[in-house]
Amino acid sequence: MEITVAHPYTFRCQKRTSKKTKRKCNVNVSIFKKTFFFRVKLSVTTVAEFVFIYFNRPPPRIKYIERELGLTQKTIVDFCSFIREVIIFWASKNSTVIGGEGKIVEIDEAKIGKRKYNKGRYLEGQWVFGGIERGSRNFFLVAVEDRSAGTLVDIIKNKIAPGTTIFSDCWRAYDSLGENQYKHLTVNHSVNFVDPDTGTHTQNIERLWVEVRKLVPRFGRTKRHYEGYLSECLFAMRHPDHRERLHVFWKMAGQLYTPPAH
Repeated sequence: MEITVAHPYTFRCQKRTSKKTKRKCNVNVSIFKKTFFFRVKLSVTTVAEFVFIYFNRPPPRIKYIERELGLTQKTIVDFCSFIREVIIFWASKNSTVIGGEGKIVEIDEAKIGKRKYNKGRYLEGQWVFGGIERGSRNFFLVAVEDRSAGTLVDIIKNKIAPGTTIFSDCWRAYDSLGENQYKHLTVNHSVNFVDPDTGTHTQNIERLWVEVRKLVPRFGRTKRHYEGYLSECLFAMRHPDHRERLHVFWKMAGQLYTPPAH
């Protein structure tokens, strides 16, 4: 089959369908078919600039991108969701069990996004449960509907390896951890930040919440997008160098949107 370039980003089949009439197939196929760029109504240059800004500027980004690239807010919001799909895919590929024998994992829950609105009203936030392994960059973040023992312990069993030493506050949902193949130590935050007898503290997970709150959008967020927000936090903190982020992002986009073989 003969293939010629009919457009900078389109291949046209030049195979003859009839020897008598010399008619050609002339089927056009975009080189972007089933790739990250397929059906995107933005130029390749604009997409590249958009992704660059996305990974180099913390939220809020919409006004900045609107001004720099001349895009509508709807286009910006839609394409941000498109980027998050790739990041969620990356998170699914890089989700690992943390902790293990001789390792310490700090756990905690935090409400993200609760803020005062107007006339004394508050906008309700989202509970997030997290754990961070000391001495590494390994951690997990999970949006939860409640902080019950059933919810949190199930996540701990899935995310933290047996034999791990777990540090937490005195939230009653953690009371059964010592019965589930973990060594469990607590610190009573109403008394002190570091337990004077055991040295137990959760300062690393507390610092993690500071970073998470910086990265989760303050405005326009919805609960159904929290998987994307938290995956983005994991991605940004796992790859702090923006050049590495760009490299990993395009690599994952290539894996998620694999073009058909010819």
